[in-house]
Amino acid sequence: MSVRNTVKAIQQIMWKDAGVDGDAQRLSQLCWMFFLKIIDDQDKQLANVHNGYTSPIPERLQWSNWAANPEGITDIELLNFINGDLFPILKALPISGRWANRARVVRSVFEDAYNYMKDGRLIRQVVNKISEVDFNDLAERKHFGDIYEQLLNDLQAAGNAGEFYTPRAVTAFMVDRIDPKPGEIVYDPSCGTGGFLTCSIRHMRDHYVKTVGDEAALQSGLRATELKQLPHMLCTTNMLLHGIEDPSFVQHANSLAKLYSSYTAGDQVDIIVTNPPFGAVVQDGIEDNFPQHLRSKETADLFLALIIRMLKPGGRAAVVLPDGILYGEGVKTRLKEHLMQECNLHTIVRLPNSVFKPYASIGTNLLFFEKGTPTQDIWFYEHRLPKGQKGYSMTRPIRLEHFQGCINWWGGASRKGRTETEVAWKISADEVKARSYDLNIKNPHLIADECGDPQALLESLYEAEDRAAVLRDQLKAILQEALLR
Repeated sequence: MSVRNTVKAIQQIMWKDAGVDGDAQRLSQLCWMFFLKIIDDQDKQLANVHNGYTSPIPERLQWSNWAANPEGITDIELLNFINGDLFPILKALPISGRWANRARVVRSVFEDAYNYMKDGRLIRQVVNKISEVDFNDLAERKHFGDIYEQLLNDLQAAGNAGEFYTPRAVTAFMVDRIDPKPGEIVYDPSCGTGGFLTCSIRHMRDHYVKTVGDEAALQSGLRATELKQLPHMLCTTNMLLHGIEDPSFVQHANSLAKLYSSYTAGDQVDIIVTNPPFGAVVQDGIEDNFPQHLRSKETADLFLALIIRMLKPGGRAAVVLPDGILYGEGVKTRLKEHLMQECNLHTIVRLPNSVFKPYASIGTNLLFFEKGTPTQDIWFYEHRLPKGQKGYSMTRPIRLEHFQGCINWWGGASRKGRTETEVAWKISADEVKARSYDLNIKNPHLIADECGDPQALLESLYEAEDRAAVLRDQLKAILQEALLR
């Protein structure tokens, strides 16, 4: 049976279980089970590579010893084992010794995980299907990785879980423009399911990784933080599927909970690519970690301040931000002033409202900037919908080829040779300052097209007024006639 058919069969089995409700729970259930199988397969590989390697998971809890045998424990015995032994022990797994990082990964995944399934016989059927996948087979792992990406894509329709997923076309475009290289530290302070990380890994392997040393430099340069349990677990599993040996760099924490001033040069990174949560309010007291002039209750504001702080001199960033930050006043004005003083905000790509549907349908922007030199000019590029399409949707999502026009216009790594077009325009830093740092700048070419010829518009207005006068007289006559009857 193919991997795709295996996953489909597993989902069909889960639908029969009364304890699993909705796509998010199904994915969470699938994730911890696949995680244990992947860890078990990796343990076998590591034992062959490293002398003295021992799995951090106690022997009787290892997948090979309770799940791999199709005739193994089932029904109530299996359910009791999972709920009474497996979960409690892995949630409190000791973190020590040479392989402490690996133990930390297992423990962090299970800390807030939950077994939703209630039927031990159905669990056995799922376990048997999962055992058919060999994650040490590179072809099978790659195939499953593609399927996993599709499962993550399904999160967009899974209620609030959709906030953790950024369309892969958007992440791929942003990473391609930022161009990370092995040896650079790549960080996502709100990593969700790991989309920016996986795109960065693919980009570096496709363009730069030629040796074992290059791969080691790639893996040692990854950094990520995620606050919520489900996406953290999904991201960690995603890293394993992409051949990352030690995904302990994916921290289960709140990036905003650390004092802004405590981030020093040693914490700074070369690259930040992220889609921080927006439209949400931070927990009480979190804003107090930031300087008075940068404090805000909105998560997107604080993340932007943090990103500027976390970049090394010469570091570069690509960030998804809502329209509200562009035109907002107060702390948003101070943030934009701070951004333009500390960084070269060289490009803003404006996206249609429908890119993040169905989870969100607000205007979003991709901000590209480099730390170290003040902004002189900002280029805007308006991403337009494909011809004949009124909006992006689940059935007609944004695709990487939709960004080709922007890629062609970009001007390579140096960004030289850019020209103004019907979808691209430039504004100076002085003009932005004169606008009180309002960056919600509409396409001037579009405005001119929409306005049309002033004389023609005036004549059209006069005609409309004449028609309105005629209709008004007709209505007055009808009312008078009705009163006389």
